[in-house]
Amino acid sequence: MTSPTQAAGTAAEAATVPVTTKGSGPDQSLTGRSPGQLMWLRFKRDRTGVLSAFVVLFFFAIAALAPVISWLYGKDPYTLYGQEQIGLLDDFGDPVGANGGISGDFWFGLEPNLGRDVFTQLLYGMRTSLYTSVVVTILMVVTGVVIGLVGGYYGGKVDYWLGRITDFLLAFPQQLFLIATMPVVVAVFVNPEEETPTYIRATAIIIVLWFLGWMGMSRLVRSSTLSLREREFIEAAKVTGASPWRIIRKELLPNLVTPILVQATYMLPSTILSVAFLSYIGVGFQEPTPDWGRMFAIAGRIYETNPTYMFFPGVAMVIFVVAFNLLGDSVRDAFDPKSGR
Repeated sequence: MTSPTQAAGTAAEAATVPVTTKGSGPDQSLTGRSPGQLMWLRFKRDRTGVLSAFVVLFFFAIAALAPVISWLYGKDPYTLYGQEQIGLLDDFGDPVGANGGISGDFWFGLEPNLGRDVFTQLLYGMRTSLYTSVVVTILMVVTGVVIGLVGGYYGGKVDYWLGRITDFLLAFPQQLFLIATMPVVVAVFVNPEEETPTYIRATAIIIVLWFLGWMGMSRLVRSSTLSLREREFIEAAKVTGASPWRIIRKELLPNLVTPILVQATYMLPSTILSVAFLSYIGVGFQEPTPDWGRMFAIAGRIYETNPTYMFFPGVAMVIFVVAFNLLGDSVRDAFDPKSGR
């Protein structure tokens, strides 16, 4: 059974990609390239994509190695250095010295009032935001792909009711719903009079963002499935007696890898911003958990006296989001042999 993905890798690419030869003389053999190899070759030629991939991997490596870096650096994000050591903060709680107290001991300066180390706060804040966002994105992608495939392939009443559920959830004002729902979800797990553990807040954030985030992926997959299910290779699979599960898994899903992967690369940066937004308005991660959004909330209160505090988390988030969006564009162009880039 030949699907469009396989056909594209054999027929469409054969005319444009050079074929290597092994040996010489009448017995020389030709070696072709698979669609995955062709995609990798196109991606490697895109300097922007390669650079973006290195930047993204660097951020994930820094987040994963945050405890190691903190140990080598000799400080952690929880100790109140400004209150334990005299001379680091002035009488108003501001760091002593220029640029927020940047020095050889505190590379990114100190947090005003509490006197925590900004460098380790940023490292662990990246770790919190990235890990939470990755889990949410995986759940949204899986849910959207499953619902989109089922609705698009079966059609009829199944597609109708799944479509109405999707439309209903899309009608919710997401930001207002996030603000209103987070305390309710947290209260389900913990008594409001007790302190909420960090893992409970992380679970609540994941549930709320997942509940409101899979619909875009579902609609994309459904529309692609509707166009593919009428193709000849699907009809041929039905004639041979293939089960719906086998058709979805072997015929439809491989041809949907490109839009799914590209959409996922756009969903992750958006999810990071959503996690930061929840913490910024005070319904996400709370003290003393380091988080990008909570750092922005603190920076918004002290920017007049210490603008440097906002510089490092702001630059880090902008670089990561831009790099991941550029990576998504490069992945799309690598999968699409007709791209003009």
